Amino acid sequence: MSTPEERLAELGLAVPEVATPVAAYVPAVRSGDHVFTSGQLPMRAGQLVTTGKVGGGVTPEDATDCARQCALNALAAVRALVGDLSAVKRVVKVVVYVASAPGFTGQPAVANGASELFGDVFGELGQHARSAVGVAVLPLDAPVEVELVVEV
Repeated sequence: MSTPEERLAELGLAVPEVATPVAAYVPAVRSGDHVFTSGQLPMRAGQLVTTGKVGGGVTPEDATDCARQCALNALAAVRALVGDLSAVKRVVKVVVYVASAPGFTGQPAVANGASELFGDVFGELGQHARSAVGVAVLPLDAPVEVELVVEV
């Protein structure tokens, strides 16, 4: 059986460096057997992948890709605390915030960018409870933000 990192490599992906917080917080905290990440933005190499509202200037497809990048960043925060993603016993809860233009109602489909990645990486252990929430604006005008809770 392959490791989570090996499954990511099979997808042509890798866990990035932990994204630098944009305010006074840490990327993740461990409490007992759970790791809670802070909201992760779609940062790649220190820059947002894109900015704006989904259903406005950002397409749902681009937002789905952003959700996947947020998920990778959340995995980076988890790995920084536990050392190896093989320590993850279960993805428990995912919250996806989508900066939505008025009338946009496709938040669940955007959130699938994160959910499907967790399924691809962790298999059955990646099945999770989830909320997909439309909001007016996110930090730095990001289109998507993802929070993650895992059991270790």
